[in-house]
Amino acid sequence: MLILQGVTYTHPNRDLLFSDIQLTVNKHDKIALTGNNGAGKSTLLKIMAGELQPASGTVNASAVPYYLPQLFGQFNGLTIAQALHIDQQLQALQAILSGDTSEQNYTLLNDDWGIEERCNEALAYWQLHGLSLAAPIDTLSGGQKTKVFLAGMMIHQPAIVLLDEPSNHLDAAGRNKLYSYIQHTNQTLVVVSHDRTLLNLMNTVCELSKRGITVYGGNYDFYREQKTLEQDALNEDVRSKEKALRKAKEIERESMERQQKLDARGKRRQEKAGLPTISMKTFKNNAEKSTARMKEVHADKIDAIAQELTHLRQTLPDAGKMRIGFNNTSLHKGKILATATNINFSYNGQPLWSTPLDFQLVSGNRLAIKGQNGSGKTTLIQLLLGTLQPTSGTLERAAVKAIYVDQEYSLVDNTRSVYEQAQQYNTGALQEHEIKNRLSRFLFTREHWNKCCAALSGGEKMRLMLCCLTIDTNAPDIIILDEPTNNLDIQNMEILTGAINEYEGTLLVVSHDAYFLQQINVTQSLELEAAT
Repeated sequence: MLILQGVTYTHPNRDLLFSDIQLTVNKHDKIALTGNNGAGKSTLLKIMAGELQPASGTVNASAVPYYLPQLFGQFNGLTIAQALHIDQQLQALQAILSGDTSEQNYTLLNDDWGIEERCNEALAYWQLHGLSLAAPIDTLSGGQKTKVFLAGMMIHQPAIVLLDEPSNHLDAAGRNKLYSYIQHTNQTLVVVSHDRTLLNLMNTVCELSKRGITVYGGNYDFYREQKTLEQDALNEDVRSKEKALRKAKEIERESMERQQKLDARGKRRQEKAGLPTISMKTFKNNAEKSTARMKEVHADKIDAIAQELTHLRQTLPDAGKMRIGFNNTSLHKGKILATATNINFSYNGQPLWSTPLDFQLVSGNRLAIKGQNGSGKTTLIQLLLGTLQPTSGTLERAAVKAIYVDQEYSLVDNTRSVYEQAQQYNTGALQEHEIKNRLSRFLFTREHWNKCCAALSGGEKMRLMLCCLTIDTNAPDIIILDEPTNNLDIQNMEILTGAINEYEGTLLVVSHDAYFLQQINVTQSLELEAAT
């Protein structure tokens, strides 16, 4: 069991991240922790793990949690055994087997005679056959590092496991291993992830926001259904309040017109009756006071409704405020864009693919490029872009405009400000205020315009890149996405999904996220197999 009571965290600069977090994780619970980028999911997970201390509040755990971080740079310079905190146990076991029966070795081993066998089994399960525990962490690929720490779950067999983006860098086979493990384990799990297939294996979703923790008793699909109902209700409240504001303004106008007619009619009667000037002035003053009181009453009503409407609009999710508006490609559907005939590419004289590739890319295709890590997906992209040439076979490419979106969103120039980046794509000579209006549509308001792109998060860079593509009047004929969801939270993934579904050109996608591929309506796939 894991209990958080009144947990508050402030950054070193004293900015408040979240406050008064109340959460109980029961034995065998499988909880998904969701929230927008910057909500503090990873920070909260570190507090649960004991790696960070809250500003206030308490964390009580029935067992020491096992924590898999999102980033592994802090382990550079360590071996796998050291990073997993099993190096001393393994050394003690080897010393005992070599005849050193000192009390210190028995204390370090702690009667765990099966640790070496358990390590080998865990590494084998996570497809790390033959990997030495003495290997340096910084020599491993991103996927291998993730698998090493996933293997640690099986080695240590903890009661409580905390996972931060565990499917990042895993290929399809690795993800399936992870899904299977999560389905069958009886460990208590708290998982931060944007992998919606993984999230659907959880039995509870906890959403972290400025309001604290909101618990949804179900998997991710159930959570989305509830959020949709909440969104629909909120949109209806906004529409109702907008209608009430229009009605209040209409009533004010009609009341003022009616009062003015009554005043004018009364004035004519007074003049007709030939009343003295002092009486006429008294009547005028009374009429003006009555009109002013009426204006004040209506102004108060309108102001109250307007404030309520502003508050409701502020609670709308950011994605609900966005407008995409892609320009359409001028290519007709069915145009042949690329034809590959028996192509292969060699590294150090060795062909990359076990079987040469034969395929045709046609305008309007939505194609997934699939394969395990190291199968040459990025190489194929470079061949299609013309930055590499095949070492055998022929590849014919039509002259088209292609946009390559890599995992780091390199289309965004980190040396420029947000506004300067948008201006680089201003092929239609838009005025400054029009560029800023476009940026605002993508949630880049006044305080963002002069912000350096280097300071943007992955999700913000993705939104800025999409904004630039809508500013450019020359729409891309092909968009190539290379693991586009690795650095995005769920909200920004949904923004990307919506944008891609508006795009009518040709789409090539490298992604191990089956849910994402389904959501963007990918209908074809090209499977790559590396030569052994």
